[in-house]
Amino acid sequence: MVQLAPVSLHGKEVVADPTPMGLLGLAIGCAALTPIAFGRSLTPAGLETAALFCLLFGAGCQLFAGLLNLVNRNLYGGTLFLTFAFNWVVNAWALHSLAKGFVPDPTVIFATEACFLVVFVLISWGFGHFSSLLFLFLLDIDLLYVFKVAGHLLETRAFAIPIALLTVGLAVIALWIAFALLLNPVTGRRIFTLGTPLFRSAAKPPVDLSVRTALVATLYGQWRDAGSPLAQADLLARLAALGEPRLRAELAYLSAQGVVEPGDGTVRLSPAGIDLWEKHVAS
Repeated sequence: MVQLAPVSLHGKEVVADPTPMGLLGLAIGCAALTPIAFGRSLTPAGLETAALFCLLFGAGCQLFAGLLNLVNRNLYGGTLFLTFAFNWVVNAWALHSLAKGFVPDPTVIFATEACFLVVFVLISWGFGHFSSLLFLFLLDIDLLYVFKVAGHLLETRAFAIPIALLTVGLAVIALWIAFALLLNPVTGRRIFTLGTPLFRSAAKPPVDLSVRTALVATLYGQWRDAGSPLAQADLLARLAALGEPRLRAELAYLSAQGVVEPGDGTVRLSPAGIDLWEKHVAS
């Protein structure tokens, strides 16, 4: 595919950013778990009620957010939300099972929590390249799993209160990020800040498409105004400041791609080239 402008990190969004929906669902799911985490509402009714919220908001909202992020070519966000979504389905199932008197196997749960800990620690490092608050968001999740794994290994309930507090903290951070994405653009002010990146990514050399763009723009203007080919020598003279070797290289590339049609000492845009420029201007 021929480009006339650099491609953004995730490509053009097909749908509106679904991240706030996923974060709001996460916050509501955490709110439903909070009374249980503090040792309240441990009745069948309380467990079933929390299970429903975990399924609809914790799992449902994040499932949609994950799928739509993948549609928008956001691999990082989509992967994280989908992983969370299925984890919330398990949470809902566990609460429903407890309400019915069935206790999920603790050894299997421990094995998966240890795996989640490894997954989220590495994802936390990745999110540190985006913003400090996103890193804090994942760090909260990391600590949740650290305490869960430690509680199983030490066979103690001493970490129940820290886990409950981290659940509340996760809901608060999720709401903050969601409001930053929803309200900052509406108000035109950075009311909810996300912080700066903690880690620096390796710098990538910028893609310089200025010569290619200038070539297509000039040939498009010739087609629009005169409807005739342009002498290649005239084209090179008009754009001489861009350097003849680079101009000839770009012309050869555009010709191979079917964007331009060379003639006997002339060059003109092909129909595909005309469409390419008009899409570029309209984008």
